[in-house]
Amino acid sequence: MPFEIGLLLFPNITQLDLTGPYEVFIKFPGAKVRLVWKTCEPVTAGGGMRLIPDTAFADCPPLDLICVPGGAGMNPLLNDDETLAFIRAQAAGAKYVTSVCTGALVLGAAGLLRDKRATTHWMSLEMLEAFGAIPCAERVVVDGNIVTGGGVTAGIDFALAIAGREFGEETARAIQLGIEYNPEPPYDAGSPKRAGQRLVAQIRDAADARQAEREAAVACAAERLAGA
Repeated sequence: MPFEIGLLLFPNITQLDLTGPYEVFIKFPGAKVRLVWKTCEPVTAGGGMRLIPDTAFADCPPLDLICVPGGAGMNPLLNDDETLAFIRAQAAGAKYVTSVCTGALVLGAAGLLRDKRATTHWMSLEMLEAFGAIPCAERVVVDGNIVTGGGVTAGIDFALAIAGREFGEETARAIQLGIEYNPEPPYDAGSPKRAGQRLVAQIRDAADARQAEREAAVACAAERLAGA
């Protein structure tokens, strides 16, 4: 039987949240990797890249691993009953329930992170508390079968961590070498701790409208979850 992996695909997704771990997942022994959405119509990611789902919600088999990426387009998903129901149903039987970046907030809205340690993009980390999660400013956080990755590029790290847990360290190391994942960024500005206050403030200001929309959606989703 294949190791069934499903990555949620949705409009205005941050494509690297999906394509980073996807490149690792397709190298898992015996893996079947699916791009899952409500329909199989093409989806436009943030920045304009067109991506095509290959599996609709209604046709998706039970998954061994479900992954929810992030991006601005996840804001509407926080209160999207169809998407949240699909995630909950798949999570009930999955070996791994995972996210990249702000996809963790969607897991939270689905009621899957209560009393769980989790991470997400640094600008949205504190929002996890609304869903009863324990925010952790780490690259990859594992709590039981819940595995969350930080912002965007952490998707590769989290996928390699899964490879090691499921198939052993040698397999994970071989995948890492095969994709030459050996980051040496030209600038040391990849986290708010190292980027400096001026740059952090600049990035926050640029994302102010999106973050305000996200905070409102999180508050609404948390209220709905509490009512349920």
